[in-house]
Amino acid sequence: MQVGLIGAGNMARALARGWGDPVLVSDSGSGRAAALAAELGGEALPSAQVAQRADLVVLCHKPAQLHDVAREVAGKARAVASILAATSSSVLQEAYPDAPVFRLTPNTPVEMRCGITVYATPNGTAGSELEADVLALFARLGTVVKLPERLMDAAGAVVGVGPAYHALLVEAQVDAAVRYGIDARTASELVVGTMAGSAALLEARGYDTLGVRREVTSPGGTTARGLAALERGGIRSAFQAAIDAARNVS
Repeated sequence: MQVGLIGAGNMARALARGWGDPVLVSDSGSGRAAALAAELGGEALPSAQVAQRADLVVLCHKPAQLHDVAREVAGKARAVASILAATSSSVLQEAYPDAPVFRLTPNTPVEMRCGITVYATPNGTAGSELEADVLALFARLGTVVKLPERLMDAAGAVVGVGPAYHALLVEAQVDAAVRYGIDARTASELVVGTMAGSAALLEARGYDTLGVRREVTSPGGTTARGLAALERGGIRSAFQAAIDAARNVS
C-alpha cells in the first residue's frame, strides 16, 4: 500500500520513520516534506499529486486546515485516514464524501514501532478488506486499540499526550536524583530503565497496578513513604485535571 502524507510535522515524521518505506508527502511550504523524502526515499509533492498517486492518504495537517486541504484533495483520494485531533468521522466524511475515511489517534512512539494507535470503529467500512489493510498498516507501528467514536477524544487525552506526561515524570525524577548528587545522564538511565521495566512487568501481570505496587511496598518502608508523599502532592488529581484539560480542548 502506497501511503501519502498530507503534512510533514512531528507526527507525520514519526509515522513515516516507523513504516520505514519511501513516502509521498506534502507540506505547506516548511521544507519538512522534502527533508522527510530525502531521509526515507520517496517524493515531496503538492497535496493534490500526493492524493492522486497514493493508495491511502493520511491527513497529518492541523485540524483547522481540514476544509482547505479537502478542497485540494477530495475527489482525488481513493481512501483517507485521519490522525487529526478533535475531528469526528462524520466531519471527515463530509469533507471527503467520495472516499472511505478512517479516524485514528497514534502517538509518537510509533516511530520506534512500539506506539499505541486508537481506532474509531467505523460504520460503513467495518469488516471491509480496506479496513483490514489500514489496520494492518498501523499495526506495524505497535498496538492498535479499537474504540467507539464517542470515546476517541478521551482516548486521545491519554494516548496522544501521554509521551509528554511520561517525559515530564522522568524529568521530575531525574531532577530529584540530581539534587542528591547523581549525574543527570546516570539518573536518566536509572529512571527510564525502571519505567520501561515497570511497563513490561505491568503488562505481564495483566495490568494489575495494585499487585505490582504491593510487590515493592513494605508496610512503613521507603516505598510506602514515597507513595504517601506523591498522594499528598495530589498526583491523582493532577493527572485527572490534565486529562480533563486535554479532552475539553478536543
